[in-house]
Amino acid sequence: MSNRQNIMKFSYCYGCGVCAASCSKKIIKIRINKDGFYEPHIDNPEKCTMCGICLDVCAFNHQDLSLQSDEIGIKSWAAWSNDEAIRRKCSSGGIGFEIGKQLIAKGYHAVGCRYDIKEQRAEHYIATTVEEFVQSIGSKYIQSYTEEAFKQINRKGQKYLVTGTPCQIDSFRRMIRKFHCEDNFVLMDFFCHCVPSMHAWKAYIKMLEPKIGKVTYASWRNKFEYGWHDSWLMGMDGEKTSKPVDWHESYNLLIRERKSFVQSRLSQGDMFYELFLGDFCLGPQCQNNCKYKIDKSSADIRIGDLWGKAYANDEKGVSALIAFTEKGRNIVQGLNGVTLKEQPLDIVTEGQMIKNACAKPFSSFVMDYLKKGKPIDSFRFKSLVFSIKVIAKIKRMIVK
Repeated sequence: MSNRQNIMKFSYCYGCGVCAASCSKKIIKIRINKDGFYEPHIDNPEKCTMCGICLDVCAFNHQDLSLQSDEIGIKSWAAWSNDEAIRRKCSSGGIGFEIGKQLIAKGYHAVGCRYDIKEQRAEHYIATTVEEFVQSIGSKYIQSYTEEAFKQINRKGQKYLVTGTPCQIDSFRRMIRKFHCEDNFVLMDFFCHCVPSMHAWKAYIKMLEPKIGKVTYASWRNKFEYGWHDSWLMGMDGEKTSKPVDWHESYNLLIRERKSFVQSRLSQGDMFYELFLGDFCLGPQCQNNCKYKIDKSSADIRIGDLWGKAYANDEKGVSALIAFTEKGRNIVQGLNGVTLKEQPLDIVTEGQMIKNACAKPFSSFVMDYLKKGKPIDSFRFKSLVFSIKVIAKIKRMIVK
């Protein structure tokens, strides 16, 4: 019996789910903890052999990144799809979808993230066709459940594109190196703010259900009406307002400008964005342990929005695109039907976070409120959020 420990030594890890996919005994499960974040649990600890593989693949368990500095050679671009329908439908310039689409055409399977209306969560899944991959279009600003999809990946023979948060991808690279199958994978991450508590998302759904019924469609970004720079728009439909989306005809969604019943914008005080981007419901793993800002990555490719002055007047959307490895560079430079404009890294990353998100003072009161399942559209809750924002603003003024 080894003296090594297992993944249960941690609480509030990244919740990436790679440990569950790596466990030969299949005893690690990913569940939501009391604060609304995914973390691993071992259901049958007596079956654990203490092999330590779950800790070997865990990015949270390592200070360094799995992709070492001598493996990295950065090139960066402003990029967008030349297909106007794809560019308009995607959150930024559509380059992530183009990479997936073109790799699928070469025989890859694409592991992306979709919204599951049955479980009311974001989840990773495996797409084998472009039509299936369409479900991954658009940002999902909640933590993704990865366990089932990661366990379904065939590490022998089949090639995959895997897209995820930087911490998910860091752990994933550790796993495929551990099992000597790295050549079969292309890894892509994105600029990440943090993940909000699922209690915030559940409270948001609970607030909307009296109007729309059980949620049948959720979208976090929409450029159709207000353009790219004001695209932080929650689009929600439910059983009372719309038929469920037929994903078997999903490619048609690219050319349909779908207008949902609920259209609630960040710029007009949408409550979910207030909680998420207002840093009221962050996990300690993101605040204290994120090591993936700007050019810190274990991916082959990183994507995101190219904010900043260079494309401030563009309302169609521009992707920030960074290749960290030779594999990533070859894929990017082999893309068809896209526009690539090589730019310095500081241009491509302008407007992205350089420091970890930090919860506002007294935001613990908001988290306590959310955990109790109380309504977030009440005057009491809105007053609480407003008061904390005022206190935070006063503190910033004093510091200055």
